[in-house]
Amino acid sequence: MDIADALSELADIRMPGEVSYWPLAPGWWILAALLVALAIYGSWRLQKRLTLQKRLNAATSELVNARQLLTAAGESDMANRLVFVNNVNAVLRRVALLHLEHNAVAGLSGQAWVSLLRQHDKAGLLTTQLAQILAQGRFAPRCDVDADALERMAREWIKNLYLAKLDSASTSDHHKNKTSAAADNHA
Repeated sequence: MDIADALSELADIRMPGEVSYWPLAPGWWILAALLVALAIYGSWRLQKRLTLQKRLNAATSELVNARQLLTAAGESDMANRLVFVNNVNAVLRRVALLHLEHNAVAGLSGQAWVSLLRQHDKAGLLTTQLAQILAQGRFAPRCDVDADALERMAREWIKNLYLAKLDSASTSDHHKNKTSAAADNHA
């Protein structure tokens, strides 16, 4: 047998087919799973942030409404100022109930309530006069309140509480609060 005859019996060289993108290699599946998990986590965090922002806006809107009621009714009238103080106190209490431990807030009144407000007053706007007015609330015989100072203090207190909530939500989720549909709609 001759070498030429032996070579003629051999089949032609076949080139391998095109490399397919499918099925994916295991590394791509892991990367896809990580990206999906990251997208889910990011959307959950965004939804949580938007919910907190919505509540912050609702709480500050209630403060603005309370101030508008005071202005419309007349700031010089003692009864109107007492209603304003009680409205601000109610907003502060609802926000505190929503974001702080329920058992620690629910039964507080008077100086214990003011003590809780001071504990979370990072801006330092809760003066002695405002503390006394908030402690006495609707039972005060007179209400010589600086409405601007009270509104500013309440706005900053609420904003700082929400910012602390956003910061704690961004660093860890160890402190979970129970919320209800009514709480979502008010503050």
